[in-house]
Amino acid sequence: MKLSVCMATYNGAQLVARQLDSVLKQLNENDQVVIVDDGSKDGTPALLKERYGERVEVYVNEQNIGVIQSFEKAIQLAEGDIIFLCDQDDIWEDNKVEKVLDAFKKQDAMLVAHDAYVVDKEEKILHHSWNEYNHNKKQGFIGNIIANSFTGCCMAFKRELVSSFLPFPVTIEMHDQWIALVCMMKKKKIVYIDEPLMKYVRHGNNVTAVKKRSLSEKLRGRIGTITAVARYKN
Repeated sequence: MKLSVCMATYNGAQLVARQLDSVLKQLNENDQVVIVDDGSKDGTPALLKERYGERVEVYVNEQNIGVIQSFEKAIQLAEGDIIFLCDQDDIWEDNKVEKVLDAFKKQDAMLVAHDAYVVDKEEKILHHSWNEYNHNKKQGFIGNIIANSFTGCCMAFKRELVSSFLPFPVTIEMHDQWIALVCMMKKKKIVYIDEPLMKYVRHGNNVTAVKKRSLSEKLRGRIGTITAVARYKN
């Protein structure tokens, strides 16, 4: 079984090597790491090529297209049977891949989501559960439209799900929410692992940073997601 890890980078030179080192030591030589860089100005692509050579595949966008489209591009390039989503600035626990694959095998999952520690840039633990910290709840389809409880970097899914959720609709709020919603619409099994399997680094400059939005922004986002769901052909 081949694994693919999909990462979107943007000005990640300071922390991306730490993350990739934590990922690569858990993969086999035939596993794939796909990185789509969204026009970094800090030399991230050059750093990746110099440090990892052909061990990782680096694709640089000619212009900035944003995190959703960058992940879409990475997923399209993924060849693995199981696809992990990965942010540039987190740190995987040494047992993450083992635990996630075990859930796929033993529980016949289509998508696996897990918890994470919340840490600062120096790896000091701020909270022992990202799901508690971010008020993520295990909830159904409607609940996840109202308040998304899925975090991309804490997700992995089977390749066979990809054709069901790509291309990403232009109206969606985030790719992770859409992937989970499609999985639910297709009535495929989602397995939750309560154990923290990575360190979720919060430093204010994350590609998928938590941002406070205005009520009108939230409303537009919900409408966009509902529109995508209404137009979805199951």
